[in-house]
Amino acid sequence: MSTEAPAIDLSSVPARATGAVIVDLARIAANWRALAAHVAPAECSAVVKADAYGLGAAEIVPALVSAGCRTFFVATPDEAQQARALAPRAVIYVLDGVLDAGFLAAHCTVPVLADPSDVSAWLQYCNKAGAKLPAALQVDTGLNRRGLSRRQLEGLVQSSDFAELAIRLVMSHLACADDPTSAMNSLQRDAFLAARERLPGVPASLSASDGLMLGAPFHFDLVRPGYALYGGQAFGGGRAPVEPVVRAFARVLQVRDVPAGQAIGYSATWTTRSRRRIATIAAGYADGVFRHASGSNGVPGGLIGIDGHLCPIVGRVSMDLVTADVTEAVTDDALSGQALWAELIGPSLPIETVGAKAGTIGYEVLTRLGRRFHRVYLGA
Repeated sequence: MSTEAPAIDLSSVPARATGAVIVDLARIAANWRALAAHVAPAECSAVVKADAYGLGAAEIVPALVSAGCRTFFVATPDEAQQARALAPRAVIYVLDGVLDAGFLAAHCTVPVLADPSDVSAWLQYCNKAGAKLPAALQVDTGLNRRGLSRRQLEGLVQSSDFAELAIRLVMSHLACADDPTSAMNSLQRDAFLAARERLPGVPASLSASDGLMLGAPFHFDLVRPGYALYGGQAFGGGRAPVEPVVRAFARVLQVRDVPAGQAIGYSATWTTRSRRRIATIAAGYADGVFRHASGSNGVPGGLIGIDGHLCPIVGRVSMDLVTADVTEAVTDDALSGQALWAELIGPSLPIETVGAKAGTIGYEVLTRLGRRFHRVYLGA
């Protein structure tokens, strides 16, 4: 199977590198601007947790600041510290609550209080510091994961402690935003509206990448895209106004012709039915190629791209190596030419396709990219 794919220059990749991850910073900035225009007049923030979804927060946060982003969300205190150093004037929300109040305060970051214990810990620190430091409140509207229940929110609002809190934002999270037909979306929005009534005047945020595609009634004052910034297309009701930002390549270490009846890889799960040309590629599950993408006889595996051709993974994906059937892709002339590269993510292999072939989602594809591959940042 052949597909058209723009060529990319890999000549700058060091000879010692087994693979390369190419991240287009200019495209990430353009994606943020497109999303900001889509949700205006609501503010568009950026979720940069998990090292900006595995693509490199140290490079991506400054690119987003330059694009105009002024509000960031991270998960952990260490991520908050890094984001503060990269975006000194931004508002930085910390989703995992109050794990270390003093640490969060020292870096001028805003904890998301999602549990009574968070509220108690933050109040205790603020009282000790003699200051009302900003915080956000997360309310649960049906996800049943993190967030104050309706009863807990009501108890907090009616307590004397409430006046001691400087609430900058009230937020929640949608469970089924990728499916615009799901009744959960409206149910959660109604629950969020009810919670917001108990916090008059406080800015509100309900939607992340998929929720912002549900339309203006879901935008409120602030949206929180993450996956979409990095080119993700998880929304089932149409394309988000973003483009892919990442490509990943691995070196082809060896190509051999294997006769019929030969087993390939660990546990001999794949046997050739005819003479096949097999490539061994310098990537494995340590680099983010899912073991579930392994190919066994009768069960299709994942895909890699070579020279515009999509080639099936055959045999087990191991820690450092993967084998693919490149019979139709690699000619004798190609073998005598320049070094071959296998495309793992790219125009012919979007992150959604890579995830689906391994029984997972594009979010995991991004965050599982290993650190052994050389990183190239375009548009820095």
